[in-house]
Amino acid sequence: MSEFINNREERQKTMKQLIRELHDGARVEDVKERFSKVIQNLTATEISQLEQALIDEGLPVEEIKRLCDVHTEVFLDSLEQQQVRQETIPGHPVYMFKKENRAIEELINTKIKPALEKLEQSGYDSSKLPDLRIALNQLGEIDKHYLRKENLLFPFLEKYGVTGPSSVMWGIHDDIRLKLKDTLKMASEAQSAEEVKKVVEAVNELNAMVDSMIFKEENIMLPMCLDLLTEDEWGQIRDQSSQIGFCLVEEEFMWQPGKSEPKAEKEKAYSYTPQGYLKFDTGILTLEEVNLIFNHLPVDITFVDKDDTVKYFSQGKERIFHRTQAVIGRKVQNCHPPASVHVVEKIINDFKAGKRDVAEFWIQMKDMFIYIRYFAVRNAQGEYVGTLEVSQNITGIKKLEGEKRLLD
Repeated sequence: MSEFINNREERQKTMKQLIRELHDGARVEDVKERFSKVIQNLTATEISQLEQALIDEGLPVEEIKRLCDVHTEVFLDSLEQQQVRQETIPGHPVYMFKKENRAIEELINTKIKPALEKLEQSGYDSSKLPDLRIALNQLGEIDKHYLRKENLLFPFLEKYGVTGPSSVMWGIHDDIRLKLKDTLKMASEAQSAEEVKKVVEAVNELNAMVDSMIFKEENIMLPMCLDLLTEDEWGQIRDQSSQIGFCLVEEEFMWQPGKSEPKAEKEKAYSYTPQGYLKFDTGILTLEEVNLIFNHLPVDITFVDKDDTVKYFSQGKERIFHRTQAVIGRKVQNCHPPASVHVVEKIINDFKAGKRDVAEFWIQMKDMFIYIRYFAVRNAQGEYVGTLEVSQNITGIKKLEGEKRLLD
């Protein structure tokens, strides 16, 4: 098998065979022994490329996720031997991810595990559960860590054609979220010693899942991201991270991105606005797309500018209050019955004076319950730009109960 080691194509082919044998039930020890030479010096990027290739060839993402820990066990020795590139400047996204991981580990080791030991020593006394519940609620901060990966790291990886490994990891994130939610519920309801013992077992399983994710993240995902992403892209990730927040740590700002050339032609699509498109802070759309989006919202929208002139209204399929194009250019005061004009003027004057930002009303109209809100629209400097009226039929919303997680 040594003749394949320096041949990238054959190496990938052989590793695919390795993974497929694992999925067919082969023992990890047997596979590691047979493929030891090929596995040597395997990089995190190669592992991700391998999983991506298998998914592209039809292996379901769920199947990859199911045996993700087995893959890691096979490649563990190679990953641990590598000198993983470290981003050590405070504020770099990789630094922040790793700082959060250390905080998560500290929470598990100094609060969750001692709480478990206390429960075991007490004979699983439910009165000793509060400390564990508090610590598990703190662990809920891990959601911010995962959200930044899903909404910042993964989109950039997709630009380089990496979708499979991130889909697998996202699935494991959801497994951990669900495990934490279920475990918290168990811990809040447990009364008997037997129930408390099941809580302890569930927390130990949760700890193992979190620990395994930290290993995959730091030995596979983050090294691969460092190989692929440019300084500019890391800068964008850093700048957007605060929109989601951080897990158990405060944000740091020392790292500043340098300038680097894009690594992919595809990146150029994000550096300018193509002809016929409108550029927004969060994307680009054609005028037709903008019009369709507004008209498909489940609300009626009307915009009045800073001079009290009606500038726009949406045309949804089922408008609550009738509007015609003749209203465009009229003063908003002239669009309301005399009996209610004073209310409109009061709202707008308060918005202009900065006394309020929202005004809301709800009324019964025929068989509909209507929720009407007015929002002051201000620019980045806080200057009043206009008023946005949003009306919504919430009759059906008021009747909702419980949860609906499945598609009809």
